[in-house]
Amino acid sequence: MSKNPFLKASEWGWQIDHQGIRYTMNDLYSHYNLPLVVTENGIGVVESLDNNNEIHDDYRIDYLSQHINEMSKAINEDVVEVLGYTLWIPIDVISHGTSEMSKRYGLIYVDQDDLGQGTKKRFKKDSFYWYQKLIKSNGENV
Repeated sequence: MSKNPFLKASEWGWQIDHQGIRYTMNDLYSHYNLPLVVTENGIGVVESLDNNNEIHDDYRIDYLSQHINEMSKAINEDVVEVLGYTLWIPIDVISHGTSEMSKRYGLIYVDQDDLGQGTKKRFKKDSFYWYQKLIKSNGENV
């Protein structure tokens, strides 16, 4: 599959196309005429705790916000029926594709490295609090 030269890519070469989710939702809905459930939306990034045991993951918030905004356009402007939405995963886990813990997807950081070393303590990332507000507002505060 060829790469689109106009799109950004993650550290692992996965292209980021927030407008593509709207296009795909419209395509699927017009083809099957069935409600959609959008699942496994997220981005893997190398992250580590700062000196205050925090992760300021504005890049994840931006990624999710742009995708959710495009989904909202598909629902409200294009009248695509959607039953639900889920993140890729709420907590960091070992990446199935690369067997790495350093490739982090979650809103909650797990103190563990690629060799299974670490305290296993959990730390909420900035994206956790952003997503919590998003849920409480029923998607109004993207």
